[in-house]
Amino acid sequence: MAGEGFDTSMDETSGRGRGALASAGAVVATLLLVALMFMVTSSNRAREQAILWERHSYDVMLLTRSADGSIARAEAALGRYVLDELQKTGTTYYNEWRLAERQITQLERMVYRDPEQYARVKELRRLYRVRGTELAVAAAAASAKKGSGGISLFYQAGMSPTGDALRGKLSEIAQEERHDLLDRMTATGTSGARANELTEWLGWIAVLIGIGAVVLGYLAYRAIRQRLHALAEADSEASRAQRLEEAVRARTSELVDANQRLKEEAAERAAAEAQLRQVQKMEAVGQLTGGIAHDFNNMLAVVVGGLDLAKRKLRSSKREVEFHLDNAMEGATRAAALTRRLLAFARAEPLLPVSTSPSELVEGMLDLVDRSIGERITVSTRFPERPWHIRVDTNQLENAILNMAVNGRDAMDGQGQLAIRVDNVTLADGEVNELSAGDYVRISVADTGSGIPPEMIDRVFEPFFTTKPVGKGTGLGLSQIFGFARQSGGNITLDSTVGVGTTVSIYLPRIEVSGQNAAEIRPVPRAIPEVAVAPAGTSILVVEDDPRVSRATVGALEELGYRTIACASGREAIDLLERETSISLIITDVMMPEMTGPELIREAAHRWPWIAVLFVTGYVGEAGDADDLSGHDILRKPFTVSGLSSAVASALSRRVSEWHPAEEVSAAE
Repeated sequence: MAGEGFDTSMDETSGRGRGALASAGAVVATLLLVALMFMVTSSNRAREQAILWERHSYDVMLLTRSADGSIARAEAALGRYVLDELQKTGTTYYNEWRLAERQITQLERMVYRDPEQYARVKELRRLYRVRGTELAVAAAAASAKKGSGGISLFYQAGMSPTGDALRGKLSEIAQEERHDLLDRMTATGTSGARANELTEWLGWIAVLIGIGAVVLGYLAYRAIRQRLHALAEADSEASRAQRLEEAVRARTSELVDANQRLKEEAAERAAAEAQLRQVQKMEAVGQLTGGIAHDFNNMLAVVVGGLDLAKRKLRSSKREVEFHLDNAMEGATRAAALTRRLLAFARAEPLLPVSTSPSELVEGMLDLVDRSIGERITVSTRFPERPWHIRVDTNQLENAILNMAVNGRDAMDGQGQLAIRVDNVTLADGEVNELSAGDYVRISVADTGSGIPPEMIDRVFEPFFTTKPVGKGTGLGLSQIFGFARQSGGNITLDSTVGVGTTVSIYLPRIEVSGQNAAEIRPVPRAIPEVAVAPAGTSILVVEDDPRVSRATVGALEELGYRTIACASGREAIDLLERETSISLIITDVMMPEMTGPELIREAAHRWPWIAVLFVTGYVGEAGDADDLSGHDILRKPFTVSGLSSAVASALSRRVSEWHPAEEVSAAE
């Protein structure tokens, strides 16, 4: 009995031990199964992340190819543009070039987490800007319709190493992404292999648990039930993981579709915006063309009518002939003034800047302002205690101030108060329109007139738009001031309240005045008094490629008593200078074939420094760099005989030296 009790006790103890061992084994197996499931899930997530990085690399490489294609299309369009000089071709070049910039910006956003790639994209942007500057020269030449000049500039841009460097940088970025793509594909394969291996191990563990369940099933029902429960949970977790993976895959597909739709919508929006910009450009061109045609037709009617009437009256009263000729001259003068205003608005006319104090300039023109606006308007001024200096075209600035004063007079119907103020201001970045931070001089003209309605404020700087009654203005005043301010590195603002008045302010950047200023361009004034002319018979060389202009200039000079020699090119002028030793003045056009006026003068100045120079041009901007005209007089077309006389006398008075080889020979004889 005792032995039986011992055996039973031993069996019970053994059974409990086996039960505990079975329970422990089941727990260990369950924990192992959970750990394997967690590792499988982690591996799946790593694989998904690697797939996303692969997609990122594909997107970057695709974007580099797109940017390369946009740049290539832009350069191809520019090549066509310099050949045909059509606005449509120029627009294609501009759109493709801007598209490349947006693609570079998108590329910059995509790689900002990768410092090395981000640095490469930054270098790519720098090369893009340098390349844009190189191509802009040819584009500007084509836009100005310079003919074959644009082709040579485009060829020079094509020879620049910047284009190859730009394409090389795009290739470098794509190549780096290919290397990253290989690494990510390797990581994807590793994650997939690891997931498969863990899944295989999970299967083997399940088999072992099944075998253990069969072997240890007889030990304890409770242990078997716990073990079966653990297996059921394991199957549930595996199914859940599978469902989760399918859900992630479906969600990824949805995101891809949504991204594709967003890309399509962005492309449609970009096309719509480009079309809208083109419509706006054409509307602005139409408005500008209509305004120019209207004003020029009025002025040409005066010129043609006056000349026709003068021709009909040649055999009658001299006074009537002179009256009609004066009307024609006035119409031509107004047409020339309109051309200058258009050039100033377009910022195509280079300024002739000098260092000046705006306080002294305003104070010196108060008499002119008083005469222009009438006695019934009271003018008040305010100047800073320590005036700052600016570098500006004084004639343009005087015209702008006078224009604002006349506008104020018209707004006040000839009676009221006009305040002209000069202030020193320090602006923060973007405080006034697009001006950068710094010191500026503000010149304000305020009136107490009727003011401008709010709905018209945004249009006052448009060309040929005016708030004045019909026949009271051309609509170019404020647009001309706007172009002058922007071309001078400043800006303009307008503040108006209906019934209170209007204040127009010009902001111009301050300069530090120290030492002797550099040589500055001095244009010949349009209305200077008669000055002492050179002795009769003074030899003048006229270089003009237009035969009609040449004949008119030679005839005017001969009328003034000068001896003239005419030629049509710079090379011919050099040959004449080598033969003729008595020439005292060169009158040359600015833009001529083969050799421009500034190029001719640069070569002549080294060999004949005693000869005076007078540039004659209808458009100073055609000279390219205004510094080429530095130190010489400029006479703008059209000009009168008296204007030519004053310009010639002024140019001869500015001769570097009165010594002349021919004079020395005459003295020796």
